[in-house]
Amino acid sequence: MNDTEHSGDMGTKSNKTPIVLLSGFLGAGKTTLLKQILSWDFDLTGTIVIVNEFGDVGIDGSLLKDSGSNVVELTSGCICCTLSADLKQSLEKIHEQFNPERIIIESSGVADPTAICSVLSEGNLSRYMTLQKIITVLDAELWEARESFGQLFYNQLELANVILLNKIDLFRKDQVTRFLKDIHATMPGSQVIPTLHCRIDPETLLWENKPRPLDIKPLSFYQDLKRRETVDAAGYVTFVFETAAPLNESCFQEFLSQAPFELFRIKGPVRFEDQTVMVNFVGGRGDLSPWEETTQTQLAFIGWNIDSEVTLKKIRDCIVR
Repeated sequence: MNDTEHSGDMGTKSNKTPIVLLSGFLGAGKTTLLKQILSWDFDLTGTIVIVNEFGDVGIDGSLLKDSGSNVVELTSGCICCTLSADLKQSLEKIHEQFNPERIIIESSGVADPTAICSVLSEGNLSRYMTLQKIITVLDAELWEARESFGQLFYNQLELANVILLNKIDLFRKDQVTRFLKDIHATMPGSQVIPTLHCRIDPETLLWENKPRPLDIKPLSFYQDLKRRETVDAAGYVTFVFETAAPLNESCFQEFLSQAPFELFRIKGPVRFEDQTVMVNFVGGRGDLSPWEETTQTQLAFIGWNIDSEVTLKKIRDCIVR
């Protein structure tokens, strides 16, 4: 798991320009994810998108030309090898000309993120840019055949802050459950989220360090799907838990530690007997931070193929009587 530096939320200008790297093997869905990000309800003023297309024709850039962001296409090679110098020069030029609020890099499917990270950590760049997050899109079909793809495939996963297990609609639910368990066993501590067409809640992926309670908008990650029944068939569930009574802290901590991998998002304030904390749980990992703006528990959940009542009962069992 990559410990990249986090440098503020999506709308906040920090001392260093935050860079989000989209990684993943060929055909996994990186461009689909990028288009999702660019369609979210964020102010994208000052966003620079760098798209790397392996080959002579920059197809991805043409798809993104109407997104409203500046697109810099790097063609005729791969960021991690023949275009390493071009990436560095492009970032330096972007900084000089635009001083952007944020940069999103969609790397080639054959790019090794370790080499890209090396470029981004070089002297001049590291003084005014910071790699904020690596998001890797994993084609579920490729995970099943992972032994065939070598070290590059694993590097893309091991360095990720968040892994999107994409195209789950092509498999039975029991197969997807097995994939999630296998990935977590292979890379303990990883954050893994099952996705359909890379539909995901913005706050699950990105930049908010100080979340607002119940502002998760849990339905937004599939709002663009044409048919709601497609989502229902895929098994996604959203629900909310609220109570003014305090929760037992050790009971709640145990609940988080035993949360199934299919319960990939929990967010909101939790009131214990002696304090209130903000819970931010994504894809199997989470943190609790002090919170002083509410006195009751308000939790929003996003899951896949889970029984919401089972989860809610476990939470209710933590209520101090």
